[in-house]
Amino acid sequence: MCEEQVPVEDVRVRKGMRVGELLEVYRKMHGFTAGSLALAAEILREGIGESDTRFLAFTGNLVATGLRGVIAQLVELGLFNVVITTCGAVDHDIARSLGGRYYRGGFDLDDAELYERGIHRLGNVLVPRDSYGPPIESYVRRLVERLVRVGHVWGVREVLYEVGRDLKDDRNSILGAAYRSGARVYVPGIMDGAFGTSLFVFSQFQKIQLDLFRDAKELSDTVFTSKKSLALVLGGGISKHHTIWWNQFRGGLDYAVYITTAVEWDGSLSGARTREAVSWGKISARGRHVTVYGDATVLLPLLAAYLVDVLE
Repeated sequence: MCEEQVPVEDVRVRKGMRVGELLEVYRKMHGFTAGSLALAAEILREGIGESDTRFLAFTGNLVATGLRGVIAQLVELGLFNVVITTCGAVDHDIARSLGGRYYRGGFDLDDAELYERGIHRLGNVLVPRDSYGPPIESYVRRLVERLVRVGHVWGVREVLYEVGRDLKDDRNSILGAAYRSGARVYVPGIMDGAFGTSLFVFSQFQKIQLDLFRDAKELSDTVFTSKKSLALVLGGGISKHHTIWWNQFRGGLDYAVYITTAVEWDGSLSGARTREAVSWGKISARGRHVTVYGDATVLLPLLAAYLVDVLE
């Protein structure tokens, strides 16, 4: 909204400021990301209070960082009750719950040397192979053996519920938090990672199948029965699109906040601002929405601290 009659204010900070006071400083100073972040906090506060269906969408890379704990906290508190993410997010959540240690690295390390040492690099986070692939594969083998004793056809959300049951004692596990709070977790690209690939491998030896239509039916029922819906979208890709795609069938999201570092001028979905989704009916023309540019590892803890302070 253009507010020509509202002046930009010079601001000062003080010792011991609460996060809500800091966001008020951002609102007054307005330019540039500050104004967007303050508006995002306002939209999320209102939307969480008004919406019965609250989507949290994020990309897997974030779960390799310590932001995993913040995401799990938001889910456990019930601030979001539908999670849409990637197989990579499932991979990292499982690996770290099983004791996998990820380490601080750098963007400029020698990747050929890391490969020889058996270390993957995800940005400036280092992921030893022994903390990732092997423990996930071993876990999925045991999981499949247990699942087939119950049934042979499973929805992806149903499988992830069982994983959450296994990880429920890890307070920083996103799947564990979803199990404890009753939030539902959907991963439309389940084959694009170690967890899904391992499911496929063990399906060659055990009689188990994934039924994606079960997840679609649940999401369909969710959006068609929602009175109001909200989405906080961290990053882009399939997590973002699956969230807004399903909401078009109910007339669009009523509240939406995007946090992204992608640009819109290449026509990418990841860079598309909230206003573009209005043209598709994925966000309601009457809804409240904002795109905030910046790194989610910096911005989400600010928003989360604010929401925990005012809503808990």
